[in-house]
Amino acid sequence: MKNTPFTHKHIALGAKMAAFAGYNMPISYSGINDEHQAVRNNAGVFDVSHMGEFMLKGENALDLIQRVTSNDASKLTAGKAQYSCLPNEQGGIVDDLLVYCIEENKVYMLVVNASNIEKDWEWISKFNTKGVEMHNISDKTCLLAIQGPNASSMLQPLTEIDLVNLKYYTFAKGEFAGVKNVLVSATGYTGAGGIEIYFEDKDGAADKIWDAIFAEGGPKGLKPIGLGARDTLRLEMGFCLYGNDIDDTTSPMEAGLGWITKFTKEFTSSKVFEQQKAAGVERKLVGFEMIDKGIPRHDYEIKDASGQVIGKVTSGTQSPSLQKAVGLGYVKTAFATQDSEIYIAVRDKALKAKVVKVPFLS
Repeated sequence: MKNTPFTHKHIALGAKMAAFAGYNMPISYSGINDEHQAVRNNAGVFDVSHMGEFMLKGENALDLIQRVTSNDASKLTAGKAQYSCLPNEQGGIVDDLLVYCIEENKVYMLVVNASNIEKDWEWISKFNTKGVEMHNISDKTCLLAIQGPNASSMLQPLTEIDLVNLKYYTFAKGEFAGVKNVLVSATGYTGAGGIEIYFEDKDGAADKIWDAIFAEGGPKGLKPIGLGARDTLRLEMGFCLYGNDIDDTTSPMEAGLGWITKFTKEFTSSKVFEQQKAAGVERKLVGFEMIDKGIPRHDYEIKDASGQVIGKVTSGTQSPSLQKAVGLGYVKTAFATQDSEIYIAVRDKALKAKVVKVPFLS
């Protein structure tokens, strides 16, 4: 198992550790509900250094990104980021990712899921026919997500970058906690506001930044947060998790990701998605809340009133904010409309649920 530069910190803080995407990661510290509420109401720090980062440079960098991603990266100017996905050639999704424009038309950073680093690198490399300079900087890049409504103001004393007014899906580079060349972005995965900071793991930068963040934020209630609460937070917002809600067999059009699928250019499987948009899809990813008591879990069957299987659960939990069980799942399109009655097969029972709008939190 790999460690992140912060693994020793997590262990010293008594975190419950577990293997995730080949890394020894903190799942929880004080408990998922407590950590979840800390982020929703104040601020928390996630170590997400296991994520992958690729640098693409050169005059054909944008061309390569345009051919392998579904969103239109030509809209990006320096300092802006974009959510996108890498479609495969069968109309599924290799991965979802963030595209950061460092220098327009020349330098970009792609942030990919930890479990897909090698797969994504090989996939993008396959299409690199025009000599784009590619660097996999995943192993030397630290990534901390400081999330929550008070995160930016809490950490403002550590940098001259204007954290408080950093707009969603933009970023800036500068000094942070005395460490130079730190990239600070507003592209969180919790829906609670806050920032993410990327920096190179050298000259003790990891310890310096971690210690400074907690020296500044600790007295104001900042807490370390594990991956357990990260999952409940993202699910309340209806954000997809690769491997659960989207994968090599799901289309962005089925997953409600038509908004990142732009037909202003040609890209892998774009013709397939255009046909799906015109003809409609047979199944859709929906949010649902439980009416009967029970927790929906990944891969549980979804049925109609007559007991026919109409889909399956992809993510589910007891929402700490709403105090009710919610989930995401694919259902036949006829059952995808709001307030449709569906049933979740929990052990040998069919528990009633209804389709609702996401995000679950308004």
